[in-house]
Amino acid sequence: MTAELAPIAIFLFILFLLLGSGVWVGLALLGVAWFGMEIFTNRPVGDAMMTIIWRASSSWTLTALPLFIWMGEILFRTRLSEDMFKGLSPWMAKLPGRLLHTNVVGCTVFAAVSGSSAATLMTVGKMSVPELRRRNYPETMVIGTLAGAATLGLMIPPSLTLIVYGVTINESITKLFIAGIVPGLVLAAFFMAYIAIMSKVSKDFAPDDEPEMTFAEKVKNSRFLVPVISLILVVIGSMYLGFATATEAAAFGVIGSLLLAALQGSLTRHSFFESLMGATRTSAMIALILAGAAFLSLSMGFTGLPRALAEWINSMGLTRFELLMALLVFYIILGCFLDGISSVVLTMAVVEPMIRQAGIDIIWFGIFIVVVVEMAQITPPIGFNLFVMQGMTGHQMNFIARAAFPMFLIMVVMVFILIAFPELATWLPAHMREIGI
Repeated sequence: MTAELAPIAIFLFILFLLLGSGVWVGLALLGVAWFGMEIFTNRPVGDAMMTIIWRASSSWTLTALPLFIWMGEILFRTRLSEDMFKGLSPWMAKLPGRLLHTNVVGCTVFAAVSGSSAATLMTVGKMSVPELRRRNYPETMVIGTLAGAATLGLMIPPSLTLIVYGVTINESITKLFIAGIVPGLVLAAFFMAYIAIMSKVSKDFAPDDEPEMTFAEKVKNSRFLVPVISLILVVIGSMYLGFATATEAAAFGVIGSLLLAALQGSLTRHSFFESLMGATRTSAMIALILAGAAFLSLSMGFTGLPRALAEWINSMGLTRFELLMALLVFYIILGCFLDGISSVVLTMAVVEPMIRQAGIDIIWFGIFIVVVVEMAQITPPIGFNLFVMQGMTGHQMNFIARAAFPMFLIMVVMVFILIAFPELATWLPAHMREIGI
């Protein structure tokens, strides 16, 4: 078995050599795959690469990805964050933790129309951070809760990571989206519970009091939430009710976000062009990673590595729980060096046979891996949310990482909750199948 698994060391050495030299992740994956095909197979490399790259890039399901990214880019350039804060703050002011809850609720709401952790963080943060600072909320809690809650953009549909995962393993994007709703809301509830507890035990928690508002005034302010709630109902509701596929729902979302931007007066020729180019750059980056990962999967498939590794893991006699714990540690370590999408596409060729052989539900595992990938967003040295927060607040990386660490621990707890109660992720998709969606 050692001889059969020896090529893994070669693949990993070349991969980290290329990544360490600063080569783009997608190109590094293509380079490793090319080397593997040349060394371990007799098949013409050029023909195989052209075929697999075209197949990976021409998937109809994958068209949802740039559309959801574009929707998030459009909304980022609107007054959505200001409106959300105005609509949410009156209802949050009386909760334990007060307006810190706007970070979590705002991220939860925007995640339902974005799909990107970074877009969620920037949109909510550009309004909540100045407002919370002005009201003297503890800086560590402002930064930590925002950095952690923004990761909900990867869980709550439409999630770019779930799209990539679904395309990689050929699973229904709509089922994955529906599976992410309840775990995403539960995780948001955990974040809010943490804020409530810390507001009671922390000696530094002494924000300014909010002016009293009548119930009628609160309801009046809630009108600012109508546009984004309507957009959520169109995007998520159309998929859940079976009116649209994920790709069609993404198209509805783009049209809705353009209308919202136009009604707010935020849609100009410049903002339209910037949103389109931003979506193009992000989509091209992800497409290159997916193409490289597909070619690497083919290359490793010819060597028999995924099957051999799965058989080796199976021969160790690990229980399902032990296998999940091993994968949890593996992805946490990997997340310190790669972004979430790269981690998913890089490992699925090897991990998928393991989880199928262990009898783990493929939909449930998608939610499991998204929670673990969320952790990677706030773990140094490559945690992307940490970089965004640094640019937004000017704090040192170690300060932001320490502030976000409690949210990391909450996500670890969420992993064990998912393992103990898998129905959190599987009930809604099963119910969806029952009613024929």
